[in-house]
Amino acid sequence: MTLKFYNYLTRQVEDFKPLHEGFVGMYVCGPTVYGNAHLGHAKCYITFDIIHRYLEHLGYKVRYVQNITDVGHLVGDGDEGEDKIAKQARLEQTEPMEIVEMYTRNYFRDMDLLNIIRPDISPRASGHVPEQIELAEMLIEKGHAYVSQGNVYFAVESWPDYGKLSRRKIEDLEEGTRLEVSEDKHDPRDFAVWRAATPNLLMQWRSPWGAGFPGWHAECTVMARRYLGLPFDIHGGGLENIFPHNESEIAQCEAAYGESFAKAWLFNNMVTIDGVKMGKSLGNSMTIQNILKGDHARLSQAYSPMVMRFFILTSHYRQTTDFSDAALDSAAKGYKRLSNTITLVQQKLAQTPPSDETNDFAMVITDHTARFAEAMDNDFNTPQALAVLFDFNKTVNSRLNNGQAVSYNTLKVINETYQTLAGEVLGLLAEDKIKLNNNSAAPQLQDGLISLLIDLRAAARKNKDYATGDTIRKRLTELGVVLEDRPDGTSWKIETV
Repeated sequence: MTLKFYNYLTRQVEDFKPLHEGFVGMYVCGPTVYGNAHLGHAKCYITFDIIHRYLEHLGYKVRYVQNITDVGHLVGDGDEGEDKIAKQARLEQTEPMEIVEMYTRNYFRDMDLLNIIRPDISPRASGHVPEQIELAEMLIEKGHAYVSQGNVYFAVESWPDYGKLSRRKIEDLEEGTRLEVSEDKHDPRDFAVWRAATPNLLMQWRSPWGAGFPGWHAECTVMARRYLGLPFDIHGGGLENIFPHNESEIAQCEAAYGESFAKAWLFNNMVTIDGVKMGKSLGNSMTIQNILKGDHARLSQAYSPMVMRFFILTSHYRQTTDFSDAALDSAAKGYKRLSNTITLVQQKLAQTPPSDETNDFAMVITDHTARFAEAMDNDFNTPQALAVLFDFNKTVNSRLNNGQAVSYNTLKVINETYQTLAGEVLGLLAEDKIKLNNNSAAPQLQDGLISLLIDLRAAARKNKDYATGDTIRKRLTELGVVLEDRPDGTSWKIETV
């Protein structure tokens, strides 16, 4: 089956065929770094991490560019108001670039915890101001922008294709929440490519029109072009930014450079909390750190990064993801079932000596791998891929618990299947779960120490020293290690939420 996905530009499901054989250029709108990453960020960047991972799994070389917005994004997402970072700096009584550094580091910290592969390039808007000035100059020269009171505005009326992504017609656009009315605009539908700065603003640069700073939309246009060329394969982001941000990106790019921008546009849908759109003003905004620490009124406990990732993958990226504590608790239980089986497979593999016995699980693995690929090829359908993985998990558990010996080669290919499907593609196996074929001695040391304690407990029980056996079990339980006595021996698992 060929990889297919929904292209918002054409509003059709299309077969994926990269512009350059074997290579995929992907640009995703990154965060505006004035606060800690929240659930919406988690959904967006896990979504495009899955896309990134699966494309590489298919054998493509992917150049993934994701910007950092550190200037130009105004409160309200329009052309009027205070810069979000400048406002946060004022509230925290510090420098704007100190805000940028702190929240950029926090952003990557949280993405790392969620097992998101870092982009190949993470350019900053403030590092590409000359290119944004050049973009404004080209638009003015070609009659698609004008200067007014030190500002440069894109003339929407000059570009008939404006609205082709969001499917909004120029003549139907009206003044509203996200169309700022300003006396210096020729038309309220026009948007800023460059903004004049007030004298006391710290974040400003010299330009042909006086001191100022770039408009929010300009950064993505110039950075995508610089690092991926035009056109490129995939532009991604959150659906809430399709208008005006992404729409304006396309218009100014194609008007200035005379080339197509992105071939395909992929958007993830929003996150709601108990059915209500998430927002600070509603008091239901929740950061990734809130969830990891359990310090939010809507949470009954803390949840691990992999549970968060698992939760996001249980809904399709183009669907709304409704968050609740109950939903996270359910995800924790599902993830535990998966990780416990993987741990058991790895334990048995470590305890089973290599042999020439054949793998008698090949047909099962081939079937489930094919079904998994079919789900992922169908617009990155992670809920269906998880369903296949749990069907595989059920079959593996049945095999491990039927009392018959399982060969080394069978265990080996089962483990490799988990590492590929759950680990490489879905990113659900954090480093501490990958215990085999690892250069680090730490996982093997952990396994050895726990196995030693299990052996000591078995010896104590054999000698009818039940008090010592119970003490070992109790102390291990306190450390999060749960023992399970089985007909073929004692297995263990680490309980994580």
